Parts: sequence; structure tokens; C-alpha cells
Amino acid sequence: MRVPDDLQGLTERLERGGFVAAGEEAAELLARAAGDRALLDAMVARRETGEPLAWITGTAPFHGLWIRVDAGVYVPRWQTELIAERAIARLADGGLAIDVCTGSGALAKALAHARPHARVLATDVDERAVACARANGVEVYAGDLFAPLPGGLAGRVDLVTGVVPYVPTPDLPLLQRDTFAFETALAYDGGADGTALLRRALAGAAALLRPGGALVLELGGEQARALADELRRLGYREPRTIRDEDGDARGIEATFAPR
Repeated sequence: MRVPDDLQGLTERLERGGFVAAGEEAAELLARAAGDRALLDAMVARRETGEPLAWITGTAPFHGLWIRVDAGVYVPRWQTELIAERAIARLADGGLAIDVCTGSGALAKALAHARPHARVLATDVDERAVACARANGVEVYAGDLFAPLPGGLAGRVDLVTGVVPYVPTPDLPLLQRDTFAFETALAYDGGADGTALLRRALAGAAALLRPGGALVLELGGEQARALADELRRLGYREPRTIRDEDGDARGIEATFAPR
């Protein structure tokens, strides 16, 4: 069947294909095609295989911005906007922030956009993500968590944030069926209970945050409760679970106040 080149027709086709946000996706595909019928046909064919829309159009919306997302790079999700909102609230203009596992740099870019006089540093272990984040204007360093950052940051950082992999290894098969047809487990696998990298991030952040600095990390399920003792031991106070409108845990926020 010929791919419709109008919004209603393309929306209906995507709805029949089981795409939940069919209208929004149709609008993005049509805008990217800009009247090029061959390009539209090719993009719709790719989308119908389950390939991420952002890889096809080259961009994704995030916190009021359009973020470049190259093929192979983790696509920013809507729930991370909740993390961005809390992170922005905890960062003064002129402050210093670190975003680990930055992916496309979406969270770091949202911070820099909201706090234009702040310095926002980012890291990622994936070279494709580093290149993509750099193309988004992010000051990004290649390497594992805090290891590649420049020296002299200990005790000076106002905010550490990030979307580290936090899906428990046994739960990876439960993710959306198309996920690993295109993406790798690198951006998802958080170890046996999903907290392996979260715990490393907590410890690494504690070595850099100033007293009164903030930690804002994405997580899920009961992981905030599982990390409570670790947070307390490392000197974090006033931990707060960030929840979405349905009450589901989406992140954790805490203040670094060592005694």
C-alpha cells in the first residue's frame, strides 16, 4: 500500500501498525521528508521495522528542545524530562554540573539551555554518543562515569546527574520487543538488581560534590529504597524519590552533606 503523504492518512497507517503516538510520529516524518516522496517512503519503511524514530529523522524532542540523535545512540525518553526539571531546579546559573552516561547529551543540553552561565560537563563510554553529544554543543569527555573528567573538580561540583543503566539484567528480555533489534544492552543493563552502576555513580559523585551539592539520578522500581543505606553512608541527606503523575518512581534526588 502506498505511503500516504498527508497527516491524517499517515497517522492512520501508523495506528494500524500499533504505534501509540502515531499522530506525533506522522508529523515528524512528514516534516523531515519536506515533500520528498521517496524519502518519506524510505523513512516509513524503516519505522515499520521498529527502528527508533529519532534515528530515522535524526532528532528527538526533549524538554522543549530538539536534540540531534545519531543512529546507534540512546534516544532520550519522556521520563528523563522529570530528571531534567529537578536537576535544573538544583543548579544555580553560574554553577558547575556533571552529567554522566550522557548519550545524545539531551540532559546536559537542557541544563545548559536553562542555566546559560553554568558550566555543564558530560561523559559517556560510547564513542558514538560522545560524537553526538559534541554535535549538540555539549562539553563531553569519552570514558567511564567520572574517570575522563578534567582534574581539580573535587569539592567544587554543584550537581551530578545522569541516566545510568538501571534495568536489572534478568528484566532485559521484558523490554519492548524491538529494543534490542536495534539498540544494545549497554544503555540498559544495570546488573543483577539494576543498581550496580547507580552505586558507582553515588560513590563517584560523593568524591566531587561540594557540601550542599545535589545528586539527581534516574532509576526505577524499588531502587531508591535499595540505595537508602548507601546514600546515608556516603553522606547524602534528604533523599527524595522523583515520581511521575502515576506515582511510579522515576528518579532520586539528594543533597550531599557529609558529617
